[in-house]
Amino acid sequence: MTFSPLFRSLATLIVVLALPAAAGAQRYNTEAEYAILVEVETGAVLFEKNADTPFPPASMSKLMTTYLVFEMIKNGEVSLDDTIEVATDTWRKWRLQGSTMFLNAGQEVTVSDLLRGIIVQSGNDACVVLAEGVAGTEAGYVQWMNDKADEIGLLDSHFTNTTGWPDENHVMSARDLARLAQMMIQNFPELYQIYSERSFTYGTDPTTGRPITQSNRNPLLYGVEGGDGLKTGHTEESGYGLTGSALRDGRRLIMVVGGLPSISSRAKEARSLINWGFRNFKTYDLFAAGDVVADADVWLGKRGSLPLTVESDVRLTLSRSERNRMIVKLAYDNPVPAPIVQGQPLATVTIALPDKDAIEIPLVAGRAVERVSGFGRLAAAFEYLLFGSASN
Repeated sequence: MTFSPLFRSLATLIVVLALPAAAGAQRYNTEAEYAILVEVETGAVLFEKNADTPFPPASMSKLMTTYLVFEMIKNGEVSLDDTIEVATDTWRKWRLQGSTMFLNAGQEVTVSDLLRGIIVQSGNDACVVLAEGVAGTEAGYVQWMNDKADEIGLLDSHFTNTTGWPDENHVMSARDLARLAQMMIQNFPELYQIYSERSFTYGTDPTTGRPITQSNRNPLLYGVEGGDGLKTGHTEESGYGLTGSALRDGRRLIMVVGGLPSISSRAKEARSLINWGFRNFKTYDLFAAGDVVADADVWLGKRGSLPLTVESDVRLTLSRSERNRMIVKLAYDNPVPAPIVQGQPLATVTIALPDKDAIEIPLVAGRAVERVSGFGRLAAAFEYLLFGSASN
């Protein structure tokens, strides 16, 4: 069927391109009750299971405890060399409750050591001492944690303490943990390096007089290429969990698993999930900033056409193994009436992904086009009706 140029000027043009299957089409089975795997650069969710269900995060919630201090250090409110005294009541309460840094009452401890006591050793005593030192009380610090959660968009998180100690109202979701981990890595790259430390020595064993060295429990730091963080968690109520990350060849994945029955299952599931992500997915360049995607005809302009360009890079994380087809559509009204300003939004590229919301990418005018006037306007209109486009 052939349309007249006048009819075509009112139509929407659609161009269909073929690309490989999108991330999310792959299937994966995990023993974890809660899980998510995210490609950091593109934000693609490669796998998820009950990712928005709040659950007891145990010590994984210590990510928020350290996040606040990292932010204070970056803003100059706190220094790594600052010291905090260990209150006797705090020492008495936490010296035998869960993981400990083995602090002593009355000690002056640096913020640097307290952070390593939290990150590497998962010390509950370190969390409370640090909170009391910067906020006056743990309760005051917890309020800051909840305020920050609201500010950065953690939709399914609520904190009642700094340690992750069991409380029915102390919850996070796997998606929130992944988001918090991503912000930690991106906002505080130098401080984030503490999460890759495999051990920390602090305190002295009273029976032997020897220094106390504790190892980092994160299984991604051992035997997983590029593993560099973040935090394990375990209570009887929550089971075993891990928020972890690895960096390979410039690609970073973040994963969360929770509700696992044992230390060994946590290590197995975490290593398996993150290795699966690196093995089965790759990030592709779809468009680079300034790329000309199409040329549009111009109606009553001093130029007969203009380029439609993308303003920023477009990268997508796609499955390497699946070859089902993903649909990319380009839609715009043709011809575009002059005058046209460079950078003016004129078209949309829509990427239809299997089982995912469509992604829309705006296209803009790659150059300005002035409108013709008087006799020139009549001549341009006549030429377009006859030939379909005006001369450049």
